[in-house]
Amino acid sequence: MKMKRNEIWFVAILAALWFLIYFNLEKLTGLLFDMSGLSSIKESYARSIEFFIYEVPKVLLLLTLIVFVMGIIRTFFSPEKTRAVLEKKSLFLGNVLASVLGIFTPFCSCSAVPLFIGFVEAGIPLGVTLSFLIAAPMINEVAVILLFGLFGWQTAVIYVSTGLIIAIVSGYIIGKLRLERFVEEWVYEIKSGRADASEEKITLDDRIESGYAAVKDIVSKVWLYIVIGVGIGSLAHGYVPEDFMAGIMGKSAWWSVPLSVLIGIPLYSNAAGIIPIVSVLIEKGASLGTALAFMMAVIGLSLPEAIILKKVLKLPMIFIFFGIVGAGIMIIGYIFNIIY
Repeated sequence: MKMKRNEIWFVAILAALWFLIYFNLEKLTGLLFDMSGLSSIKESYARSIEFFIYEVPKVLLLLTLIVFVMGIIRTFFSPEKTRAVLEKKSLFLGNVLASVLGIFTPFCSCSAVPLFIGFVEAGIPLGVTLSFLIAAPMINEVAVILLFGLFGWQTAVIYVSTGLIIAIVSGYIIGKLRLERFVEEWVYEIKSGRADASEEKITLDDRIESGYAAVKDIVSKVWLYIVIGVGIGSLAHGYVPEDFMAGIMGKSAWWSVPLSVLIGIPLYSNAAGIIPIVSVLIEKGASLGTALAFMMAVIGLSLPEAIILKKVLKLPMIFIFFGIVGAGIMIIGYIFNIIY
């Protein structure tokens, strides 16, 4: 079925408006700032407000565009298709494919258990399954959008690349250790039945509708985190002295990377809430490697996810999983502190 002409025009008009606003946002922000008279108030206060009124719409615009595109892309990657791709793959190749697919497949902590059961039931190795579960929450479109918007494309590429390396290597190591004995016995007893290979054909209209639905669902859930995160970041931007974080999270503090990971693991926040804060930490003197390690620990190793996974994994497996992934994050942090 072809898209209706009215719908094509609607999408085209929205796209034109998006580009018009986004690429003139800095000018619009400056104009609003000057017209409001805020430029005449105390410098630190003015800097905080200017940062806030520029960053919030910029991040929300980026988020809306990429979530829409990812919503369309995700219609090509159902859980059944993902399992079919990963079945009977060799360990390393399976880890690579699982990590890459994790970027494009819908995932949240609440779906960790059914996804895990479905993968194990389909005969996918434990290490490959865990590569998917590491990559999916850590490398998602929200994180990439925010990193691109606040740091630039180089940092976004670095984050995606290192996240993939951690997911692939961690899953591979877990697979080599043969830790299936630490999976709850009842998981292997489930025979959930295979999904019908024939799937209903999805039209282009359906895919566009899926993009709209993704925007409505994801943006409505994270916009408040973005506002709060940018708000905290704007206060630090205006009031925290330059190089304040250098002594705590700078390159010279060798203990900053492991400490950041240990602090980040029990914290719970999504990418929308933590990345604006991390951007200001870097601006105030934190090193890139330490900041990325902290961010990965908060997003990729959350305490709520550990509690949920406890339903299918025994406690030693939880500790091994967190230990290997945490060690990988620390190594990445040190490497980037050396390079940058």
